[in-house]
Amino acid sequence: MTPVRRASVLLAGSAAAFLMILGSASVASAVSLYSTAPGVRLNVRSGPGTTYGITRTLPEGTKVPIFCQTPGSTVSGYYGTSNIWDNIDNGEFVSDTYVHTGSDGYIADRCA
Repeated sequence: MTPVRRASVLLAGSAAAFLMILGSASVASAVSLYSTAPGVRLNVRSGPGTTYGITRTLPEGTKVPIFCQTPGSTVSGYYGTSNIWDNIDNGEFVSDTYVHTGSDGYIADRCA
């Protein structure tokens, strides 16, 4: 079986492209994007908590995919207080309190 590789592109605008590459075939996949809190440059961490290192910082107005969610450090942010962390790419997490999901709870599967 050929390993599956996922490549993603995050865009600050309303359009985004996500490609899933299966061997030599390319398939476009619809993935929901969620707005980050207005006026916030959001830290992306290597794990679901504030004790994990910052891998990068997202610019204001970025939209992110949520591939899965997991509990971690409790954070008070723009959209309230929560211990939910959103996996936005391989090994990259942001606090759900800075992502406008329209819910105070989980909106995606739990991360394995």
